[in-house]
Amino acid sequence: MSDNLHSGNAEPQLGFKREEDKAKEAKLGLGVPKLRTPKEWYSRGYLPHCDSLQKLQSITFRLADSLPQSKLRQLELEVGFCPESVREAERRKLIEKWLDAGMGSCVLKHEKVAGLVQETLLKFDGERYRLIAWCIMPNHVHVLMEPGEQLARIVQSWKSFTGRWINANKAELGLGVPGKSVWMREYWDRYIRDEKHFSQAISYIHDNPVKAGLCREPAEWPWSSARNTEPQLGLREYRGW
Repeated sequence: MSDNLHSGNAEPQLGFKREEDKAKEAKLGLGVPKLRTPKEWYSRGYLPHCDSLQKLQSITFRLADSLPQSKLRQLELEVGFCPESVREAERRKLIEKWLDAGMGSCVLKHEKVAGLVQETLLKFDGERYRLIAWCIMPNHVHVLMEPGEQLARIVQSWKSFTGRWINANKAELGLGVPGKSVWMREYWDRYIRDEKHFSQAISYIHDNPVKAGLCREPAEWPWSSARNTEPQLGLREYRGW
């Protein structure tokens, strides 16, 4: 495991710029803070994102090779027959089904990689965000959290640090990562609507390894918050970062 992860310095871990880099950018007129509030809804590709500090978020991000192009083409053909009102929900269901089938290199099943990803999630828990539930599957990651800053920046920091670590150690660990892109650029996020949705999101995350046939009980999966024996708080206790 990288020693940087246990240090108090966030910069080498999650891609923050060093002071000398900031000084260089300042001379070029780069990196100047913009005095505006980020839009709550935006899109970087085909997925819309709701980025709000007032909302609890259920997030899924996956490995770049977790779904082959043939499956993605099949996906679009199948959802194309669905009414537009349910098309995105059906697309998500199919992708989750195929992800659970264990497609791609599944490098997250390696205990050192899964451990590194889990430590990365936990590193800034209580500072930049509050973790509520998580589960690291062989080719994707689920997180339920309350963001304390821009959601896109948090997710990118996780992917940036872990992606560099995986690429740097893939030969030593015998990881079959094709190319340099470890993570898919996009991610899913759904904000929690009410107490029922909150409970359903936690159950889905914790039950995912069982549903995929990886263990018999949620608490048996080592890369999940289901092993936490502390009482689970309700939605109201997590309101108001």
